[in-house]
Amino acid sequence: MNGELSRRRFLQQTATASAGTVAARYAKLGAILGAGTAPQIARGAAVKPSVLGGTPVRTTSFPTWPVYDQREETALRGVLQSGQWFRGAGRKVGEFEEAYAKLTGAKHCVATANGTGALFTSLTALDVGPGDEVVLSPYTFIATLNVVILNYALPVFADSDPASFEVDARKIEPALTERTAAILPVHLGGNPADLDTIMEVSRRRRIPVVEDACQAWLAEWRGRKVGTYGAAGCFSFQASKNLNAGEGGAVLTNDPNLAEDIYAAHNNNRGRRVTGYNFKYRGTRAANLRMTEWQGALLLAQMTRLENQARTREQNAEYLSAQFRQIPGLAPAKMYAGCTRNAYHLYMFRFLPEQFGGGLTRAQFLKAMSAEGIPCMAGYTPLNQEPFIKEVLASKAYKRIYPAKLLAEWAERNRCPANDQLCDQAVWFTQPMLLGPRKDMEDIVAAVTKIKVHAAELANKA
Repeated sequence: MNGELSRRRFLQQTATASAGTVAARYAKLGAILGAGTAPQIARGAAVKPSVLGGTPVRTTSFPTWPVYDQREETALRGVLQSGQWFRGAGRKVGEFEEAYAKLTGAKHCVATANGTGALFTSLTALDVGPGDEVVLSPYTFIATLNVVILNYALPVFADSDPASFEVDARKIEPALTERTAAILPVHLGGNPADLDTIMEVSRRRRIPVVEDACQAWLAEWRGRKVGTYGAAGCFSFQASKNLNAGEGGAVLTNDPNLAEDIYAAHNNNRGRRVTGYNFKYRGTRAANLRMTEWQGALLLAQMTRLENQARTREQNAEYLSAQFRQIPGLAPAKMYAGCTRNAYHLYMFRFLPEQFGGGLTRAQFLKAMSAEGIPCMAGYTPLNQEPFIKEVLASKAYKRIYPAKLLAEWAERNRCPANDQLCDQAVWFTQPMLLGPRKDMEDIVAAVTKIKVHAAELANKA
């Protein structure tokens, strides 16, 4: 394609095409979207969107997850035959911790039972507790909030930046008070939050950062892995994750003392060098959140594919973004200038109905995409508005800990209008969809284009 086409030119060509044949219409859009996608867009079977009686773009599935082979079978068989199935007896968890620390450039790694446990033990080791406040993003999985509540701290939400899907780092400092004990940014979808701004606030205000990097394996900020900037960085290896052991988590830190406190917090107050029936304890809150040898072995096997899979996701995501930017009404998630690598656990974009045209709503867009064989979802709802938070704040414990005035003003203080807008616009593709060949991406673009051309008809369909 020669140069960028303006939005006006795109709409003019689309309108003109509607008077011609379907083949001509798709040929024009194919020229706009690039020669590589034209065959997929113009193919004769794709006369109408499936919702309007046409043939779906895809009748085959996208890549399935997880990916495994003899490597995982051998790893699990080795643990089985060793008879050492738990941390402290076997060696696989320790080997994984060493490998993951080396991969990320961190000095210390503590493996945990899950990502929630990684976040919980990090806050616990930093002595976050009753009476404290923790600043976090309202656009995240509920675990980021739950670990704050589990420590009986008060969650405080800094609004989102809809363009990036990340916390608006400029909104963090205004949310701080003398009660703030930690800042908990999320690298949502594998797209790094603005760590320059976040870490500058952290240093100046002397408030530790715990990076929720549970969706951000191999993601980088200025050439350095995320999860290594804050006091601690937390990862998840749950079944949907790019590095997968069914369940599992890890904490990275460069502070040796904090590493020992985190270890004790995940090991029922027992230190790293306390083994067998030697009952010596460290003074911290704690639980049993240990990773098993099965998980450690699986992760070591899964890590052998991690880099190649990451490159495939990056290439496919870059292609999609280049195409989507040429379609008015689709806005791929922005990456900040410091982002040198996006993990693409999610491919995220916003559906902007006023620009997309035809009166089509996001719900109608999602339905039409699904009918074309392209699974996508609307993403998170506003976490700061979850009804259960009111129940938490009205609980006996929170009433004892926090002043009544503070609790009464919580809802107004935690309004996040930009995040409300984001939740109304967001569309996601999951990471396995990015593991296929270029043709899969062309199919996605072809489906979007069909929907774009027929937006008015789709909007008017009951």
